[in-house]
Amino acid sequence: MTPDSTALEARRHSHVFDEGNPLAERNTRWVVWLTATMMVAEITGGWVFNSMALLADGWHMSSHAFALGLSVLAYWAARRFAQDPRFAFGTWKIEILGGYTSALFLVVVAGFMVYHSVERLLAPMPIHYDQAIGIAVLGLVVNLVCAWLLRDGHGHHHHHDGHGHHDQHHDLNLRAAYLHVLADAATSLFAIVALFGGKLWGAAWLDPVMGLVGAALVSIWAYGLLRDTSRVLIDAEMDRPVVAEVREVVAKLPVKAAIADLHVWRVGRDKYACILSLVVTEALEPDSVRQALSIHEELVHITVEVNRHPLY
Repeated sequence: MTPDSTALEARRHSHVFDEGNPLAERNTRWVVWLTATMMVAEITGGWVFNSMALLADGWHMSSHAFALGLSVLAYWAARRFAQDPRFAFGTWKIEILGGYTSALFLVVVAGFMVYHSVERLLAPMPIHYDQAIGIAVLGLVVNLVCAWLLRDGHGHHHHHDGHGHHDQHHDLNLRAAYLHVLADAATSLFAIVALFGGKLWGAAWLDPVMGLVGAALVSIWAYGLLRDTSRVLIDAEMDRPVVAEVREVVAKLPVKAAIADLHVWRVGRDKYACILSLVVTEALEPDSVRQALSIHEELVHITVEVNRHPLY
């Protein structure tokens, strides 16, 4: 190996910026099986007890099972193609794409709930309360177990390099799975309240009204997930704290420097790539800028261009 090739090898680095989430992947796989089993139980119960409420909830749960399966598929694909050179900045965004697609399914679920709730308001149907309550309670228990399985790593904050700011770095694919489970749990809880209301006080209208409340809640969750995942997918994160940190580093350089171009985008849960172009009045080595930026551990792929301009 020549000195030149040795220097080149030293410059090369891995484009696997995210270590994956094996615990979340395994737990999501368990949740898929539990959800699919509960889906079959509800659809079977709906046919046996002639309950439209259970049938509707069973088919509604099928969309969750499909979306949760997508989450597992996204984890697998990100791991499977981690070393594929076609992915310029790694495969982490496959997980984000999974979360985004899953959020779209939440929108479909909300629409499904609205449609059937309005249908029931306009044309009420007799409900087999005892059987429906029993299966709804079982559904809630299953969903709470699933939520417990998916709780790890969901929605926590993390300190960065001693500078005191917080940066959210959810696993958005896990969050999507978690929200599908919460949507199911909310649906089961609202169904139990509505079914008891109908059984004890004859308030059959509670069932479709609770369905509308659940649809509104699911829509809010879906909106938040679509917003967060789409921002990552289209690289609309130039308002993140790390961008301000890059500007602070440039302001503290030993020579007068102006930012001609700056691009920062996410390549992992709390990892960012950065392209920085500077105009300076005196000689400045790009390596010294890279070294100054490296104090921020979330910057894992830094490209620096320095242009000297005596009139600046």
